Amino acid sequence: MRVSPAFSSSISVCCSSVATGGTPWLVAGNVAGGQFCQQPDNPTPTRKAAYLLPTHNEFPMNSATHSAISSHSAGTFELIERVAHRLVGAAFSPHRHDTYTVALTMAGVQAFNYRGSLRHSLPGQVLILHPEEVHDGYCYDEAGFSYRAAYVPPSHIQAVLGGAELPFVVNGVSTNPALIAAAFNMVIYCAGVEDPGAYEDALYDLAHAMSNAAGRTAAVRIANRTAVMRAREFLETAVVCGASLDQLEQVTGCDRWQLSRDFRVLLGTSPYRYLQYRRVDLAKRLLREGAKLADAAHGAGFADQSHFGRTFRKTVGLTPKEWLCSDLFRTIIL
Repeated sequence: MRVSPAFSSSISVCCSSVATGGTPWLVAGNVAGGQFCQQPDNPTPTRKAAYLLPTHNEFPMNSATHSAISSHSAGTFELIERVAHRLVGAAFSPHRHDTYTVALTMAGVQAFNYRGSLRHSLPGQVLILHPEEVHDGYCYDEAGFSYRAAYVPPSHIQAVLGGAELPFVVNGVSTNPALIAAAFNMVIYCAGVEDPGAYEDALYDLAHAMSNAAGRTAAVRIANRTAVMRAREFLETAVVCGASLDQLEQVTGCDRWQLSRDFRVLLGTSPYRYLQYRRVDLAKRLLREGAKLADAAHGAGFADQSHFGRTFRKTVGLTPKEWLCSDLFRTIIL
């Protein structure tokens, strides 16, 4: 369900039945204040939804907390939009996007009609809507729901798949663990990272996770070991300044997405994550030598202390402060 960064505080509301038919559910209110009322004899939002009419080509909503930002992806890609939104007492009218909608329901139950069926998205699942597929969205119950989403252009997915047919997650909602992990990385983790390599890495994982979930089988190729070793050597020299797939492509002479696949095959991780591991190793060394947290973060090439903390915890399982207080801090590296 895509939203605009700006929306009118006052909207028109059109009442409509959802899935089950019946009399319209009467709703009126003001979006900004989140004040809505419903006809007392029709109190069940699982059967009806009040559709918010778009104003000036926007999709307004009643939300206490909402954000919609265009966030940086890799340098070779245009900006993508990410949103964090809570919906209570209203709904999105039927609409479509020219992008993939990759969404995670964070709390509550999100109900929506998609490809002729009523579907539900719960926390712990991932919602993947194909470009140009009409859908709506409304609250399953009066508690409402909150979600976070990223809108990924098909051209970005195609950059990874190299001309293969776009993957189609038929039911719109999946419990596939690899797809959920890839969506979490794209929607949440990448949202706070300025490094273009983070987006490239998340994009690769998402494209292949969607392909696998759609039942596509990748062609078997022999990994280019020479290119992978060159990329690894370059990354070892670029721990502080960083490196993009574009740079690795130039250094190795190998297509960036093929190199990314081969790197995973031969070294068990992606080029981006390999670089993050080396940065964490350097930060540990600096901390053992007595550096302060901010200095260690900067000295190891992290954009800021927040990025350092998130990456350190994902790698070590502890925050930098927790690690400093643990026996691991005193571990001697031979």
